[in-house]
This record gives sequence, C-alpha cells and structure tokens, in this order.
Amino acid sequence: MSIVFKSLEARPMPGRSSGPLAWLRTHLFSSWGNTALTLVLSALGLLALVSSLDWALFQAVFGSQLQACNDMRGVGACWGVISEKGRLIVMGRYPETEHWRPVIATALMLGVVVLSCMPRFWNKALPLVWLVMLAVYFVLMKGGLLGLTPVDTDQWGGLPLTVMLTVISMTLAFPLAIFVALGRRSNMPAIKTLCTLYVELVRGVPLITVLFMASFMLPLFMPEGVKIDVLVRVVVGITLFSGAYMAEVIRGGLQALPKGQTEAAATLGLSYWQTQRMIVLPQALATVVPSIMNTFIGLFKDTSLVTIVSLYELTGALGLALNSDADWRPFKIEAYLFITFIYFAFCFAMSRYSLWIEERTAVSKVR
Repeated sequence: MSIVFKSLEARPMPGRSSGPLAWLRTHLFSSWGNTALTLVLSALGLLALVSSLDWALFQAVFGSQLQACNDMRGVGACWGVISEKGRLIVMGRYPETEHWRPVIATALMLGVVVLSCMPRFWNKALPLVWLVMLAVYFVLMKGGLLGLTPVDTDQWGGLPLTVMLTVISMTLAFPLAIFVALGRRSNMPAIKTLCTLYVELVRGVPLITVLFMASFMLPLFMPEGVKIDVLVRVVVGITLFSGAYMAEVIRGGLQALPKGQTEAAATLGLSYWQTQRMIVLPQALATVVPSIMNTFIGLFKDTSLVTIVSLYELTGALGLALNSDADWRPFKIEAYLFITFIYFAFCFAMSRYSLWIEERTAVSKVR
C-alpha cells in the first residue's frame, strides 16, 4: 500500500496583504508605538515643508532687484542672485563673449558620454568617436584655430571645467585601475611590489596634497624651459588619485571570483589575457558596479578641490562670483542651493545608471 503526498499551495493571509494600505499598516502603523512615532515625524516634516515653501516660494524674490532682496532678507529667498550671477557661476572666468564655445563643447562631451553608456554603441568605432570629440572639445575651449579667440586654461571654469575634469579623469583612471588591480594579484614580485607601493602611497595622502604637489612641486623638478600646463598637471593628479582607490575596488571584485573560473579557463587552453578579458574581468567588474560608481560620484564632487591651484570649477566659480560683489554676497545660500541642484542632477543620473547596469548584469535585482 503506497501513500501519495500531494503538496498544497500556501493559503493567503487573512485580510488584504498587498497594496498601499497593507504597506502602510506593516511599516508605519504596525503598533501603537510605531503609529505615534509616524504621526509625530509626519507633523514635524509637514511643518518643515511649509516653512521651507514659505521661504523658497511664497516670500521669495525672483527678480534681480537688489533692494527687494535686501528688504526680504531673512524672510524669503532671493533667487534673483541666480539670474544676476548665474552666468559667472556656471561659466567661471571664461570670456563672456565666447560662452557659446564651452556650451557646445560641454554638450558634445556629455552627449558622447551618454552614447558610451548605451550597449548598442559599444563597438570598434567608439574610441574613434571619443578621439574626435576630444579634439573638437579642446579646439573649442582653447581656441587659436579656425579663427577662434585663444583662451588660456586658467580662464576655464564653472560647470564645463567640472565636467571635463570628471570625464577625462574617469576615462583615464578606469583602465589604470584595472591594470593596477591585476598587478597587485600578479605572481611577479616586481610588478606586485610596484603596484602595491603606488596604491599605498596615493591612498596615504589626501587629494588636496596630490593637487598641491602636481601644481607647485612638480614644476620645480622639471628641466629648465620645460613647462607643463596646470590643467594637465591637475588631470594627471586626479587620475592617479582616483585610479588608486578604484584599483582596490576592482581587486575586491577579482578576489570575490571563485578560483574555479580561472582553472576552467586554463583547462580550455586560454592565455592569461584571454582569461582576464573574457572570463575574469566581466564577472569581477559586474560584482563591484556599485563601488565603482561610488568612486565616480566621489570624483565628480572632489573636483571642487582644484580651487587650491586657482582653477575655479563650479564651486570655486560661485565663490568668485559672490565674494567679489559685496551687494550680492549675503545671498550665498540661494547660490549654493542652485549648484547643489546641479550636483544632485549629475550624481542622481550616475546612480540610476549604476542600478540599470546592476539589473542588466543580474548581480542584484532592483525592485
């Protein structure tokens, strides 16, 4: 006599178990204590929101009337500082009559970056597109060709400088980090020691020290008559600094990969570089996508430190615009909120792209 066991489907819990009301009941009103805490925090949040809207909208001055802004100081925001100083904040010290050039150059660079983030454009023509874009970018920014007025790099600033430093440094730091991470796991003592010294040396000092050394100390060691542009020195310093941190992130992904992957590749007869390119790196990089993007976001914000070498990116241009004008200097909060929105927009876009990459590689499931 045989007994047959038949599995039964789990019965749903009594009452509604899905939907907004169920979520609120589970997360915010699951007990008397949670209910009281939810109501208190909601009341405080509503009070803060009403006060913020009153300052930012209802009592605010939107025109660039200085007297009206002074009359409402401490009561409402003065968004007129954006219309009055916005051009200087966004473009820095770049000549005002030539502002169309950094606008086109920055839009071109961001456009190529967006294309590079789309898998359908990952082909052999992409490096050529980057080379053409960089050539056009520097011709527009630097001038001196095609009848364009020459503009020295120390006059570049604002958002175009922030975008350029971030994009070029990220582009150069990423492959450098891959080679350094592989070097730290190499079986050759000389290469492993050299990569380890580089990472430990760079990580042992703050970025501001690296920029100071690259800008003020490096020229002292150059031969007489040899001069390297300050912008080039800054890009090299940021690239080396970011590459060291990113190398450790990638090394963590390499160490997380099971050893059986490389053993299987060796069994198939793949060479070292074939194994790294086709098996190891795709899996390791997919594992550490959030950490890599975190490094990119940190790099984007750390570009504000270049003011130490008199390059006025977005944050530095804001200080330059307001510190030189005593009439509009009291309204720094509104100006900082303006560039905060710009930073947030870029960082949020990078964060969302990171989540999309994670979902595409199926490392984590985004819900």
